[in-house]
Amino acid sequence: MTKHSTDEVLFEQRGVIGHILLNRPKALNSLTLEMALAMTAQLLDWSTDNAIEAVVVEGAGEKGFCAGGDIRALYESGQSDGAYARKFYFHEYQLNHLIKKFPKPYIALIDGVTMGGGVGVSVHGSQRVAGDRTLFAMPETGIGLFPDVGGTYFLPRLPHRLGYWLGLSGDRLKAADSVYAGVATHYVPSDSHPALVDAFASGQDPDEAIARFVKQLDAPLASRTEKIEAWFADDSLPDIFARLEADGSEDAAALLANMKGKSPISMIVAARQLAEGAALEFDECMILEYRLARRFVEGKDFYEGVRAVIIDKDNAPIWGRRAIEDVTNEEVAAYFAPLDQELEFLI
Repeated sequence: MTKHSTDEVLFEQRGVIGHILLNRPKALNSLTLEMALAMTAQLLDWSTDNAIEAVVVEGAGEKGFCAGGDIRALYESGQSDGAYARKFYFHEYQLNHLIKKFPKPYIALIDGVTMGGGVGVSVHGSQRVAGDRTLFAMPETGIGLFPDVGGTYFLPRLPHRLGYWLGLSGDRLKAADSVYAGVATHYVPSDSHPALVDAFASGQDPDEAIARFVKQLDAPLASRTEKIEAWFADDSLPDIFARLEADGSEDAAALLANMKGKSPISMIVAARQLAEGAALEFDECMILEYRLARRFVEGKDFYEGVRAVIIDKDNAPIWGRRAIEDVTNEEVAAYFAPLDQELEFLI
């Protein structure tokens, strides 16, 4: 069996499973290009290895499963020729597609911060097991990007329009709400995760193994679902804003203020992205996302958002447009236009 281990991601055969450990705990296991390439190569090997019956992925440390892509490296790429950023998104999306199409159970233990790129290496798996420290979010519009890594596909398919809320607002879910929303499939207390991995390694059926440890939690989100579904009832961002403003509640006012602080071009593009994704197959969604990613890394809002949130941490981005009303249809259409080199798939 070929090994593709690097210091940043470790691979091991444990019994009948291939085990992946994302190993950048000080960076909350944020995904680098090298990690994405290594995971892709190893998964391709395991996909045809008869000794491997399932794959399990975890994050090192107690704080993060995977907090996203290595945003600082992408920012630095944008200060030069942008080649790293273009290559990163191409290979990251190939990995997301490979996980979605993987021919064996792919089980992600999403205990800790699971955002952006971390969602991409978990949510497309067959089982996504939340733990006590799970914190799920798609916060991309807040840094001038869009909810990617397959968000075009999975977000519009969440119940009660929850995906539109998550993708446009960047709001966070803890374990119980992650299961309720459908981004996690089960909740297993964190201290049971090692025994759960041992059960997988022994050859137990993944669902039967999880059933031994799974617990039920009440989801606070359930009490908000009716309102969220009403606020995000259609794909028109101006109408969503209008409904939030008309609501009059503190909850609606806080959500509206949060969304109005995000990149206007990101918000408009994301609203169209999710609307289109609801009618697209997964492969089509990933091709669309690579088009969007290429346009965002060639623009300004992404780098300004990263500067404000990650680099300078002043949380005062100066977006290219002041409000969603200032974004033209022609600007938005350009983000969705075909590329000379489209995303290609490995399986």
